Amino acid sequence: MASHEYARPNLTRHPLPVDDAQTCSPMSTDISPLRKLAIVPALNEAGMVGRVVRDIKNINCRPAGAASGDVPGFDVVVVDDGSTDGTVAEAEAQGAQVIRHPFNIGIGGAVQSGYKYALAHGYDVAVQVDGDGQHKTEYLPEMLRALHTEGAADMVTGSRFLEDPGYKVPVGRRLGNLIFAVVLSGLVRRRITDPTSGFRMTNRRGIELFARDYPHDYPEVEAILMLHHHRLRIHEVPVRMNARGFGRSSIDYPRSAFYMAKVLLAIFVGLFRRRPTPMDRPRAAPELDGVTPGASTSGAREG
Repeated sequence: MASHEYARPNLTRHPLPVDDAQTCSPMSTDISPLRKLAIVPALNEAGMVGRVVRDIKNINCRPAGAASGDVPGFDVVVVDDGSTDGTVAEAEAQGAQVIRHPFNIGIGGAVQSGYKYALAHGYDVAVQVDGDGQHKTEYLPEMLRALHTEGAADMVTGSRFLEDPGYKVPVGRRLGNLIFAVVLSGLVRRRITDPTSGFRMTNRRGIELFARDYPHDYPEVEAILMLHHHRLRIHEVPVRMNARGFGRSSIDYPRSAFYMAKVLLAIFVGLFRRRPTPMDRPRAAPELDGVTPGASTSGAREG
């Protein structure tokens, strides 16, 4: 990943009126104070990214009867990966912080920028939400509870294939996902049903790991191997997703077979690659400093 030059942002919170916030089912007090960040990678998602940011901000997980400010919801950072449309303007209009890449570096680099931001700003939980509208934000409270239930997971993935996926998944994509699931389940010795899902939530341990080292070519699949290598625990919850709203997938049907072959090769190579260890705290290094909203840095997909 290319080096980043970040400047500390002046963070401005945009609280929702009480009537606009969604009240979730009661949550334990050990979850409520957590600082939570939604990382939204986006490439030319004008027409949808603003709605995604608004939906995330409407998820204000608070016990029934509590004031909206008592239990903070998710802050949002949109990582604009070289868009040429109105993606940045839409995200900023909805109150999101924006990291801008001057050119496209790919989904892995975009997501890692979000994790670097989360680490530098002391977030306890980070969730990846695609900017194309596929991921339903209504599942965020359930994923958050699963992440903290008896400390059983370091990353929770929203799986389309534990139950009804919610939309018609193309045959080629479903076959590829099945192959990856079988291979990864054997390697990590636990059942993985949706290794290509980008709808993922992780705790501070995962943030520290992914800020330091995140796969760039096929991140969803390779990240599972990374978590297993570092002995971080993975859990899946059933979710339904939307068909893609606007824009286009970075993986189209004619390239599906080529994609599957390259991912399988990446899995094999990933078994032998050297892996950095997670950081306990952000170093005083430029790439881990904050990001000025709307500023450029040197240095997004379906599912």
